[in-house]
Amino acid sequence: MGKCPDCGKWGSLVEEAISTASLAQSDRGAMFRTRKAEPVAYAEIESQNDSRQPSGIAEFDRVLGGGIVPGSLVLIGGDPGIGKSTLLLQVSNELANIAGKVLYVSGEESERQIKLRGERLGINPTALYLLAETCLERVFEEIDRLDPQAVIVDSVQTVFSMKIESAPGSISQVREVAGQFLILAKNRTIPVFLIGHVTKEGTIAGPKALEHIVDTVLYFEGERHHNHRIVRAVKNRFGAANELGIFEMTGRGLTPVVNPSGLFLSERPIGVSGSVVSACIEGTRPLLVEIQALVTSNKYGTGRRMTQGVDGNRVALLMAMLEKRVGLNILGDDVFVNVAGGMTTDEPAADLGIVVAIVSSFRNRPVDERTAVFGEVGLAGEVRATSHALLRAREAYAMGFKRWIIPQGNMTGLDYDDGIEVIGVRTAIEALELLF
Repeated sequence: MGKCPDCGKWGSLVEEAISTASLAQSDRGAMFRTRKAEPVAYAEIESQNDSRQPSGIAEFDRVLGGGIVPGSLVLIGGDPGIGKSTLLLQVSNELANIAGKVLYVSGEESERQIKLRGERLGINPTALYLLAETCLERVFEEIDRLDPQAVIVDSVQTVFSMKIESAPGSISQVREVAGQFLILAKNRTIPVFLIGHVTKEGTIAGPKALEHIVDTVLYFEGERHHNHRIVRAVKNRFGAANELGIFEMTGRGLTPVVNPSGLFLSERPIGVSGSVVSACIEGTRPLLVEIQALVTSNKYGTGRRMTQGVDGNRVALLMAMLEKRVGLNILGDDVFVNVAGGMTTDEPAADLGIVVAIVSSFRNRPVDERTAVFGEVGLAGEVRATSHALLRAREAYAMGFKRWIIPQGNMTGLDYDDGIEVIGVRTAIEALELLF
């Protein structure tokens, strides 16, 4: 059958051979099954407060929720050349110096190629072992012999099991390899990091079950023409999802960025219309980003809409609100919205920043350089309260912003000095009257 009857895609069906090998005949099943599983009453289970293992890189620990959990299975995906292998080589170097033996399994590069990258990064760990192998059974033999404290696999699509006839990277192979590494991580209580390829759409290649098997899924993001890289947690069983870690790509590898708000605002233009600073939350981290808008007249009557870093459909809704509630004849103009620095934000708290940037460009009136805004804007023109208002306000205060335009519902509970002007607004019209 060439076409799937459910999704309608062609060439998406894969033949999968069913293995009838029993658990007693499987040496890998017996290798990591140390005890027989029996039901245990919930009240009888001892509380386990395992201290997280620091990776030696603060931004990487932040994304994982405070450190590496023993026995966790972490999947890292990203575009080719974005820096996945570089980051995990730096992590393996720190772990080898802190925890002990670390095994780096590479199915794409030889040991000399990895050593060449390590010399460029300036690392020289004594407890890091490299293994250029793609056979799952041979990898487990070396793990059993070496007994490492952490395992890194680069990448999971290149590893195959000899007990499955399909080619490496196929759905059955990827699922089997990930399942076996999960058993390894849980029974040996060692962290395992898997590097995964991504498709043209940017999602991790292979079955969606791969993301369900692992404990944590990290996405490595970043523009090829920007120096900074973003590691985003989209799933984490041991911490907050959507947590963010920001790195800067240098000649010595990836360097953690201590002040990301200063990075995104470092080249902000002053006294230019269409530019406003908004406070966003990524996971538990507050970030100040610059939202830019450009509104130009259109001779043909059909306006173009282009966005980068924000949702284009959300911008269209806010423009319709400005036309109906504020009275701006803007739907026929070309509108371009961008988040400077290659940052991407999808939270509703950026709505007020988008609205202010569009009106600033439309009226050709700049916003005061020491003003920061945040708030969700509804289709009725109301400004709704957002979460983590105190964190946003503290970040704006730390970056020297003296005037905050925030939702009226977030006015309670804020602590600030007398030199700070905090104004709560209920509608978008109030905010625009204050600013313009």
